[in-house]
Amino acid sequence: MTKQPAFLVTAFASRMSESGQKVAGDANEANYANNVARRFHRNIGPIGTAARLVLGLLLVGSIVYGQLLSGHLSPITWAFGLLGFPALVLAWHFWRVRRNPARFHDTSALSLVLSIAVPLTFYLAGLYVPALWFTSDATLIFVGSALMLAALRGSSGCEFLALSNWLLRRTDQIACAVLTPIDSLDRRSPRS
Repeated sequence: MTKQPAFLVTAFASRMSESGQKVAGDANEANYANNVARRFHRNIGPIGTAARLVLGLLLVGSIVYGQLLSGHLSPITWAFGLLGFPALVLAWHFWRVRRNPARFHDTSALSLVLSIAVPLTFYLAGLYVPALWFTSDATLIFVGSALMLAALRGSSGCEFLALSNWLLRRTDQIACAVLTPIDSLDRRSPRS
């Protein structure tokens, strides 16, 4: 008879390690090693997670609040923010991986500038081209939802690649002007 752990978390961890040992014993060692290597781990701590969640909720929440307050729900902004922009990023990321399958990690100054300039360009596009009025709200929806996904997955770096990294099973990163400094603080804080 096994001894019962004092806490539920300890019990769950013990159960998981027992099942992991059973799988390791039953499965081919090479397959088990591949599965362990593919398992994703969190790259950010509690500060980075909280920052992404709060910022993402604020961005998406501002659009929801504004559209509900005005009584004008705009499906094109939601479609473009949740489908259009992510599809563009996924297409670019897929093209980049096909050209060079090695993992990329770009934290250069150019990457930092582009992480601000690209979304700002789409956000302001409606001012210069009135037919693109929907891009400002769509940009905030895309960035906010990507931030929340990055927080849930524990992805560091720029949130733009959060969805495509998840779908392509990659861990590629580009620097983010806002979140890269927060992630560096998170790495310096003591973990318990």
